[in-house]
Amino acid sequence: MAEIKTQPTTADVPAFLDAATPERRRLDGLALAEIFGEVTGAEPVLWGPTMVGYGTYRYRGASSEGDWPRVAFSPRKAQLSLYGLKDLPEGAALLPSLGKYTEGRGCVYVRKLDDIDLGVLRRLVQIAWNRGEDPED
Repeated sequence: MAEIKTQPTTADVPAFLDAATPERRRLDGLALAEIFGEVTGAEPVLWGPTMVGYGTYRYRGASSEGDWPRVAFSPRKAQLSLYGLKDLPEGAALLPSLGKYTEGRGCVYVRKLDDIDLGVLRRLVQIAWNRGEDPED
């Protein structure tokens, strides 16, 4: 089984967020860092070049396994990518209450934080934060 390619780094998370563009993405990234930090109580770690993650769990997929952040986000130019929010049944059930979003294979995409309910986001982050390890096959 292959090891996950995206790994935690020692890069400076505040510097990464301060450099995000455009300005709206930078501001939303800083707001997400505050929300994720408050809910999890954890320090952020930059995973790969663009993912701000909180905590870890052991991921086991069909073709890969390794450590992965319990919750994470990335302030990409086109939209915000939110990771871990729909992985568990409780989060998936709550997701439609979030507001305006689209879904990718493993993440939720949001154009701007003004489009979503931040209270629901906090609940989704809490659900994801409380996850256990993935079960053995």
